[in-house]
Parts: sequence; structure tokens; C-alpha cells
Amino acid sequence: MTVTGPDFIALQVRDLEAAAAFFEERLGLTRAPDAPPHAVVFATEPVPFAVREPLPGVDLDGGRPGLGVALWFAADDAQALHDRLAAAGVPIAVPPQDGPFGRMFTFLGPEGYAITAHGG
Repeated sequence: MTVTGPDFIALQVRDLEAAAAFFEERLGLTRAPDAPPHAVVFATEPVPFAVREPLPGVDLDGGRPGLGVALWFAADDAQALHDRLAAAGVPIAVPPQDGPFGRMFTFLGPEGYAITAHGG
């Protein structure tokens, strides 16, 4: 048995359509043609990304969602993405800086998930 790494990532959210709209409108992601019930899957490479309704027993009201998990998105121009998100009023948690993978910054996505964008 060999594990080769993550091959699917999903965020659980209270408002599925609002979260999906955020990733489509603010980050430019495209919905994949197929998705399981109660989820929106995006055609991201190399790992598919999705937002989905919470699984039974998941309490999203107990603090900041995803605390302790690092979620990074590759971007062709992280600075331009930062400028666009900031202009749209998206909260910026960590301002742009040069890091090990190029220009990077962290913003708060739907329902408070911290997402780092890097590249460019």
C-alpha cells in the first residue's frame, strides 16, 4: 500500500451557494460538470477542490473554521489577486510578502476560512 498525497480537498460551509459564488466570482474558479449531492466541485488542477454542506455532526459554530489547517492556492499573479480581493472588501489576514513560493498573502474566504494565495 502506498499513499501518494491529497487528491481531493473540500471545505464544509453553511451557505453552499454563497461559498461557491465566492470562489467563482472572486477567484475565477470554474465548476466541474459533475459533483456529488450537497457539494460544488471546481475544475482545479492538480487536486480537485470543493465546497460542501457540513457532514452530520460537524459544528461550524465552534470557532474559526479550519483552524490549524493550511490551505494554499496557486495564482499566476498573487499581488494582482490581492489587489482585486482587497478592493472587493475581502478581509486580508496577512498582507502580501515575498515567501518561499513567490509573492503570497492570506485572505479570509467564505465563513472565515484562511486561504493563502501564492505565485507570480
